[in-house]
Amino acid sequence: MTEAAISQTVTDLPMAGLHAALGAKFVPFAGWSMPVQYTQGVMAEHLWTRQHAGLFDVSHMGQIRLPKDALAGLEGLIPADLIALPEGRQRYGVFTNASGGVLDDLMVAHRTGDVFVVVNAARHAHDLAHLSAHIAGVEAITDRALLALQGPEAEAALAALVPGVAGMRFMDVAVMGWQGAQLWISRSGYTGEDGFEISLPVAQAEAFARTLLADARVAPIGLGARDSLRLEAGLPLYGQEMDERISPVEAGQAWSIGKARRAGGARAGGFPGAEVILAQLAQGAARRRVGLAPEGRAPMRGGVPLFAAAEGGAQIGHITSGGFGPSVGAPVAIGLIDAAIPQEAALFGDLRGKRLALRQVPLPFVPPGYKR
Repeated sequence: MTEAAISQTVTDLPMAGLHAALGAKFVPFAGWSMPVQYTQGVMAEHLWTRQHAGLFDVSHMGQIRLPKDALAGLEGLIPADLIALPEGRQRYGVFTNASGGVLDDLMVAHRTGDVFVVVNAARHAHDLAHLSAHIAGVEAITDRALLALQGPEAEAALAALVPGVAGMRFMDVAVMGWQGAQLWISRSGYTGEDGFEISLPVAQAEAFARTLLADARVAPIGLGARDSLRLEAGLPLYGQEMDERISPVEAGQAWSIGKARRAGGARAGGFPGAEVILAQLAQGAARRRVGLAPEGRAPMRGGVPLFAAAEGGAQIGHITSGGFGPSVGAPVAIGLIDAAIPQEAALFGDLRGKRLALRQVPLPFVPPGYKR
């Protein structure tokens, strides 16, 4: 988490009492008091999620509802193919600016009666204003919590309460019921594992969470393990892997730019920064995202300058995110470097004036476990 994401004024999550009862340690993040870990600790929580099912409270994320006909308007803000998004499916996308940078990344779900959008907590107010300036009928949802259940046993645990989820595929969305509560469910997540995100009324959220946690396969997981899990999965964090000065192509998210929105496509361009982004797709960007494996046991965190030589030479990039990868058993990092640097070249991170070697490696560090 970056300093920019931390606020002096924090709001409690709707289920703060439950987290406290579970032994959570809290930290301020994006204006919210978030459970960073529970009694097991970050390492154990991370590994539990990889092996079983971890329950995350992500109610700090922004939930927004748009009218059914909003997909065309969204295409004017996002370079994804949204008009072709079928009902019952969701798609990842990014808001771009005129210079090709990223204003935020988000999930867009096409439902039977509306369009449901989930955005980053730190960008919620910005995204609401951005959407409202271009689309009529934007509604901020304030009466629902958001949970994420992630891991290889997530399907079995959730299906014990909501049997219909077993038939969902990765990136499906559905509305299902539980004890009178309407659940908005997507089969997706931010860990690289199979799993679900569940939006539900605040009034029923704690009872639902307690019922899940009563399952021996499910444990509460905090913000610390959420970050190490997404890092191993090679997933970007807004404000680190992408921001208003980093394009989706540079951030390794070019796959999110739909074929129909690219040069020669049925609806080519038409989004902010299209000229810059389409040129990068055609000719290459000046920078590229890279997976990094630091040599030795010392993690290298975000912000560490990168060089192409053990001594001398100009800085060629920086680490955007880094830490210890519990599943990998070694330090891992993601960096943004000059595209001209050969893929096989050794790199060096400057830690307090001492340059330490890193290898460029493919992303993700851990193979995904999504249900296709």
